Amino acid sequence: MDFDLFNYDKYIVSFSGGKDSTALLLFLIDNGIDKSKIELWHQEIDGRGENFFDWEVTPDYCKKLAEAFGVSVFFQWKDGGFKREMLRCNERTAKIFYECPDNTIHSVGGEKGKCSTRLKFPQPSPNLNVRWCSSYLKIDVCAAAIRNQERFNGIRTLVLSGERGEESKQRAGYAILEPDKSDLRNGKKIMRYVDRYRPIRDWTERRIWDLLEKYRVKPHPCYFMGFGRCSCKFCIFGNANQFASAACISHQDFSQLVQFEKEFAYTLKRDTDLSTLIKKGVPYHDITPELARLATSYQYNSDIFIPYSQQWELPAGAFKKCGGPM
Repeated sequence: MDFDLFNYDKYIVSFSGGKDSTALLLFLIDNGIDKSKIELWHQEIDGRGENFFDWEVTPDYCKKLAEAFGVSVFFQWKDGGFKREMLRCNERTAKIFYECPDNTIHSVGGEKGKCSTRLKFPQPSPNLNVRWCSSYLKIDVCAAAIRNQERFNGIRTLVLSGERGEESKQRAGYAILEPDKSDLRNGKKIMRYVDRYRPIRDWTERRIWDLLEKYRVKPHPCYFMGFGRCSCKFCIFGNANQFASAACISHQDFSQLVQFEKEFAYTLKRDTDLSTLIKKGVPYHDITPELARLATSYQYNSDIFIPYSQQWELPAGAFKKCGGPM
């Protein structure tokens, strides 16, 4: 595929709030892309309501970072989020909601299709049929929001995502450029040209942190507590230390997970239950009450940029292996 970074009308950054997705934004800015064409898109894993699986502070951190860089940010979510999808019993999968530039919220889906039952956790697998948290709550939600907004018809859109080959052999084999799931470039009635671009697939983690340091970005609070990845708080790929740390920070949410394992008779990890797993781990020693409160707050009340009067330092979670994607 011929590729020209500047040959697009809109740039959507699939934005988790983590270092890699932040690097995507900085990559665009570094290359001189007009900020008015850039949008950060964040899929809220828990939907709009009760927090359950993800970091409470992440949506507001995304908002504050977008404001700091002068770019737009839009949120998408599945009604009821992770918990509703996990507890689905003889029901259709829930509606998808998405924000639009005119400040309205629209919805799609949830009314057709077969009823089915899940009643189990997503599994740490490269197969998205069983790792449904990625497919149902992120990939499908993003694609649906693009398909159902006429503003993407007749233009060229580039969706950037932050998979890196260092994270897994599976990700190392991902295409750097390919048509996005929402693409309809050969449509008979409408044309919707959407490419998926992974510009940092071959980047090292060192290069990621160097770019954040260049722009003096203060990363998500979870990194300062020792987490090596800013995925969900209870990411299914997490190791014993990560789950022990998350249980220490959010004991009530962890207890819910343990109870669901008992009700499902089906563990989150393939080879152990969560109660046994955290006994094998040690909470990160950089967790402080202040950082824990910030990470579990719905308001991000810290800085986005490190002032030049202060030294920019790597957070405790930098270069730490804590379980990664397949």
